[in-house]
Amino acid sequence: MAGHSKWANIQHRKGAQDKKRGKLFTKLIREITIAAKLGGSDLNSNPRLRMAVEKGKSQSMPKDNIAKAIKRGAGELEGIDYIEIRYEGYGPGGAAVIVDCLTDNKNRTVADVRHAFSKFSGNMGADGSVAYMFKSLGILTYNQDADEDALMEIAIDAGADDLIIEDDGSIEIIVDPNNYEGLIKAMKAADHEPDNKEITWRCSTITNLNEHEASTMIKMTSALEDLDDVQTVYSNAEITDEILAKL
Repeated sequence: MAGHSKWANIQHRKGAQDKKRGKLFTKLIREITIAAKLGGSDLNSNPRLRMAVEKGKSQSMPKDNIAKAIKRGAGELEGIDYIEIRYEGYGPGGAAVIVDCLTDNKNRTVADVRHAFSKFSGNMGADGSVAYMFKSLGILTYNQDADEDALMEIAIDAGADDLIIEDDGSIEIIVDPNNYEGLIKAMKAADHEPDNKEITWRCSTITNLNEHEASTMIKMTSALEDLDDVQTVYSNAEITDEILAKL
């Protein structure tokens, strides 16, 4: 397992998404609802629902809200019927962008997403135009005080693909989504609870942005994330710490 620089992902770098708790709850409720709709209401047999519920709890979402969202998704309560849809395109500097949405009105959503792209020097592309650059990965993150050797031993045995030491000493463990649940269980059993865990999309190549492009990219990403129908925005944009400090 080799240490190397982290793949760029603007959603992690800018640190400003979903500041408003009400908007965050809306997104989490939609994810719980669609997860229950697609995989049923049993958390033990529905990993996506289990992850969504865990995230909701980590954000102090009321249990009643979670329970109602599960029941709506499972058809036990009346509610809005959401569908999943993905949009792809390019942002400032040619950075690849993926926008994952949950919506009850596709026409409204595509219009809103297209407006955000065009307003900030981006353009939407056809299905598959940038998705081929990205890969779905499970990520477990540990702080600088974690025992690298102990984590590596457990990670290898549990099917992890890579262990990365960041410049600040923090540790990322990369795993195929199919082995994600098993790795988490192995880490918990060894009393190595990660500081953060998620399944996300990352690109193996990055697009370096200058200061102007970076500023516009951050504005575009924020505009997309502020849309109620948008769940997550992924990008291969790379913004240096120096430029971020200026912005």
